[in-house]
Amino acid sequence: MDYANIKSKVAKYNEILENTRTYRKQWHSDVKKLINSTLEKIIKQSNLNAYVEVKDEIENLEVIGMSLGTEISGIAEKLPGNKIKRPFIKSNGSLIFQELFNGKIMIMIMYPYIEGYGQPKPPKTLEILRPHELKVPFIIRYVEEFLQEIIEWEDFDDDVPEKMGMNPIGFGAVRDRELDD
Repeated sequence: MDYANIKSKVAKYNEILENTRTYRKQWHSDVKKLINSTLEKIIKQSNLNAYVEVKDEIENLEVIGMSLGTEISGIAEKLPGNKIKRPFIKSNGSLIFQELFNGKIMIMIMYPYIEGYGQPKPPKTLEILRPHELKVPFIIRYVEEFLQEIIEWEDFDDDVPEKMGMNPIGFGAVRDRELDD
């Protein structure tokens, strides 16, 4: 019997396990500091109203996020029978650097969301990198892309419904539904 294929798969498996150990060490020794300091510098230099948040309650699944915070959205539910209003809270979005189970880093955008107003847009994964691949210019590019996505979300209108994944409304939509019947 020839075990060459199995031997090569075992070698690849062991290499991946070793990579995971190496990547985890790099996250703790270098990458966390790089992400944190770069985001802090971007916030300071750009006067962006944001803060860096570290979630490290789970070892080797840590998260560093640049959050735009939460606020009262300006939308409020009028409660019946009195003059009290219940404000809807808005999460303004975050750029997330997530340490994955295998030590790689997933970068994603968490979109703004107004509680009680529709469903939140799913996060957008920008990239998954090995720790040694993450450099300052990449972080700057991710922040730029994050801000562009947030600007588009905040400036939403009906000029580009197909880009937003919306169905057309109006005369054409009625005609299309009638054709389906």
